[in-house]
Amino acid sequence: MKTYDIIVIGFGKAGKTLAGKLAKQGKSVALIEKDAHMYGGTCINVGCIPSKRLVTDAAMAPKTDFAAKAIYYKQAIEEKRALIGALRKANYDKLIQAGVTVIDGVASFVDATHIEVRTQQETMTLEGKQFVINTGATPVLPDIKGVTDSAKVYTSETLMDLAELPETLTILGGGYIGLEFAALYANFGSKVTVVQDGDVFLPREDADIAKSIQDVLAAKGVAIITGATATEIKEGTLYYSKGNEVQTITADDILIATGRWPNTDELAAEKAGITLSKRGAVETDEHLRTNVANIWAAGDVCGRLQFTYISLDDSRIILDDMAGNSQRTINNRGAFAYSVFIDPPFSRVGLNETEAKAKNIEYRVVTLSANAIPKAKVLRKTEGVLKALIDADNKILGAQLFCAESYEMINLIKLAIDQNLDYQVLRDFIYTHPTMSESLNDLFA
Repeated sequence: MKTYDIIVIGFGKAGKTLAGKLAKQGKSVALIEKDAHMYGGTCINVGCIPSKRLVTDAAMAPKTDFAAKAIYYKQAIEEKRALIGALRKANYDKLIQAGVTVIDGVASFVDATHIEVRTQQETMTLEGKQFVINTGATPVLPDIKGVTDSAKVYTSETLMDLAELPETLTILGGGYIGLEFAALYANFGSKVTVVQDGDVFLPREDADIAKSIQDVLAAKGVAIITGATATEIKEGTLYYSKGNEVQTITADDILIATGRWPNTDELAAEKAGITLSKRGAVETDEHLRTNVANIWAAGDVCGRLQFTYISLDDSRIILDDMAGNSQRTINNRGAFAYSVFIDPPFSRVGLNETEAKAKNIEYRVVTLSANAIPKAKVLRKTEGVLKALIDADNKILGAQLFCAESYEMINLIKLAIDQNLDYQVLRDFIYTHPTMSESLNDLFA
């Protein structure tokens, strides 16, 4: 039986980062990954990188007949596969060079210091002094009749490997993943319909921002059906109830985008005494420690924010905690920012109006039309609006940027919030020109 200082289960962002750094510190490290096509984790293989590569390609899709668009799409899928293959190999090589032992197999706990690893060739038992669980999450298939029987049903992971562009696409789920794919496939040339059970479109966002996003999607030909409860799928036909009626919509393919669940089914966590939530997530404290002293968890498997950059920060928290420095926690990350890569992208940080009102915070709103930004005109991307909230002490409470390159701009605003800067700092800053970020001069003016 081999013994390691650290055993990492899962090749995600946090896991690979921790494995590499700990190995360079002289620790003996093993990393267990059940799927050799997932080296590097969700982001590189079936998440951020492939989807954003396709977002980029879709924005440049030819404005011709559907046959030409389908050829262009197929080429984009092939180039995406080549990119992912290269990144996957680079991630594997980097860990090997750092001295990490990478084992392809399914890991399950025997107790708090031992795991069983089932590979294609054998089953082995490994001993670990410390463990990090980084097994990620997987798309959820809702309990709908026929959802697993139709060859026309895809998840966000499998749709990106579909080489044939669907002429029509139904997306079940009106969340951020569903909307990214709606804009992506509409830009490629598909006729897209989004079906959601909630009555309110984008309920987490302010109504004016949600309307602006819906209007832009509508201009791309994306239809959005709200208040619809899916009941059955037969091949490419989705049956749903709306009010007292059962209606149908038929498409070439159906994307299920109804959320993701933590990957803990194969861990046998109970044998190590690890506590899981009702949703199957690994429960951790603010330092990402589980209830078992020598075991930590990071990334999507924790059931919190499912973003690659959060997983990266998880690795920093765990690394510090292992070294006896417990100052970093999940509670002092600063303001949370995120981007949704629709076209144009929507990015947000901090509070919106609904949240500020709920907290009884005094605020004022500043807005700017994207059409007023010179760089937006240069990019031919003038749709959207910028919005920010400022409190009585001239601090920025939050911002919602629905405009080109908002995914870069939002980081400046997060930095200002985290550093407790007055809004005037961004208002009076000297930005390069022409850039989208210089619009902050006008937004905060």
